[in-house]
Amino acid sequence: MPAITKINETGEALGEHSIADALVENECNIGLLHEVVRGELAARRRGTASAKSRGQVAGSGAKPWRQKGTGRARIGSTRVPHWTHGGVAFPPMPRDHSFKVNKKARAKAFRMALGNLVGNDCVRVLSGVDFDAPSTRRAAGILDACGLEAPILVMASPNEINTLLSFRNLADTRVLPVNEVEVQDYVWARSAVVTEAALSMLEGGES
Repeated sequence: MPAITKINETGEALGEHSIADALVENECNIGLLHEVVRGELAARRRGTASAKSRGQVAGSGAKPWRQKGTGRARIGSTRVPHWTHGGVAFPPMPRDHSFKVNKKARAKAFRMALGNLVGNDCVRVLSGVDFDAPSTRRAAGILDACGLEAPILVMASPNEINTLLSFRNLADTRVLPVNEVEVQDYVWARSAVVTEAALSMLEGGES
């Protein structure tokens, strides 16, 4: 079983925690990771960009002047794209950018992304640390004591509200409840810090 180091608030190692083999995978399939991350980012796009084509803008469809004899360039409509107040050529339309990613492929990508961090010894379990109230100063001290390379992904359980609030304003840090973490979050991070409660949820398959 792969192991991750448990630390206290001062960064002192308290031993190791063996993580289940089912949660990590040593193989790194870049193509699969790229597909899953692209799918996650595409699903976040609102797809509301919109503009009017020449057939949708207000204006007459009549020819402004006769074809020949005026000395001006020929024109067939006042709604053409190169005229002021004309329509847009090939305008964007509202659409859904998401596409299907197979469930097994997504699960494999999760295991590979987490396995990469664990394999490089870039994951720490925060043990015995409880935030009675939000404290960014205290959270910054914990990350400094960890000695991990930024950017850092901090994962806590959804119930650890004060922990999430404490870490969220730190630079180069992404703070998420463990059940909302996506593959692209693991790929973005160079290191990760996870609370004991969040690790229990992860091992229990609740994320």
